Order: sequence, then structure tokens, then C-alpha cells
Amino acid sequence: MLKCERTSVMNIENAIRGARNPMNSWDRMDSQYNEEGEYILGPNDLGLARRLRKAGSDHRKFIRQIFVSVDVTAPIYWWKEYDTYKVSTVANSTSTMHKMHSKPFDMDDFSHDHMTEGTLSFMGSVVDELEKIRLRYIETKNKEDWYDMIQLLPSSYNQMRTCTLNYETLINIYFARRSHKLKEWHTFCSWIESLPYAKELILAEEE
Repeated sequence: MLKCERTSVMNIENAIRGARNPMNSWDRMDSQYNEEGEYILGPNDLGLARRLRKAGSDHRKFIRQIFVSVDVTAPIYWWKEYDTYKVSTVANSTSTMHKMHSKPFDMDDFSHDHMTEGTLSFMGSVVDELEKIRLRYIETKNKEDWYDMIQLLPSSYNQMRTCTLNYETLINIYFARRSHKLKEWHTFCSWIESLPYAKELILAEEE
């Protein structure tokens, strides 16, 4: 299970203006904001953006200045793979250490959408045991109970992080992970495809 929520894409206008700096071609800018406050690339600017994107990383520096913020909820086993991407990324996460015990454990706190029936039943017993330990910890504040929760917690536990990336990083992620065996990566790549001008600037698809 993976969810991408509260997406914001920022700085397209400044990035495109910067893309025109090398040739001083600002007079050819033809983009503008629509009534919803979205920055819409005109034919000149979109054409330039396409050409630079396809010319390689040395020429498409402007897309590193297109920033994305998104809240991603995903299991810990997915986050361990996501953490491979350390360049041009920032993430603030909900705290497992400090807040894990603040609410009752429930099956929906864990990704279990691909579990077989037998494993799902066993998972239910794990969640029940975690809840017993949590209640005991709340009552006693015994550090042994806290360690029991931390060390028993499955990697399917869902965590939400507010992530900041740029379009260059998303290119790297998309082409490295779009065929990954984890379905969560397919969901994440579908989210990438939904971003403004993803077709032109990330996927580099032809018209």
C-alpha cells in the first residue's frame, strides 16, 4: 500500500526563465498563469524545455529547480528502498519511536493488501500482541515493553513522510523503479506520471 497526497509543484516559472539565461532569450517567453494559479507553458517555452530535457543532464539543469512536495504514506520496507535516493531529497517523517504507542494498533496501520489468507490471519495475532504490549507500556512505562514494540514491529508498518524532491531526481527514480517487483513503486511511478508536464520533462515522451 502506498498513498501520495497533498502534492505541490513549485517554481516552474523561475526554472523556465533560468533555462533561457544562457542565450538571453527571455523575450521569447510565452507562458502565463491561468485562473487557477497554474503556470501554463506556452509553445516556445515548452519547445525549449523539451529540447533541453532530451539533450541530457548537462543541458537540463533547469528541471532541478522544479520542486515537488508530497505526503507519502508507505510501509517501512518501501521506505528502506526509497532512502537510496539521498541527492536533492528531504523528508520529515512521523516518529515511530515517539508516537508508535499513542494510538491503538490496528490492521490498517500495516500494509497487508498482498498477504495470503493464512499470513493475514497470523498478522492479526501479531497486531493483537502489539496492542497488548502497548497497553502494558502505557500503564507501566516499562522500557522493556517499549523495546518489545520496537523489535516486534513488522516492516509492513505504514509511515507518513513529507518529501521534497525535484524533477531531476524524479527522472532517476522513475526509470530505475517503474518495472520494480514491488507494487508500491508502480503506484509511486503513476503519481510521477500525473505531475505537471511529466510527459515532456520527466518521461521525455514524443508528442
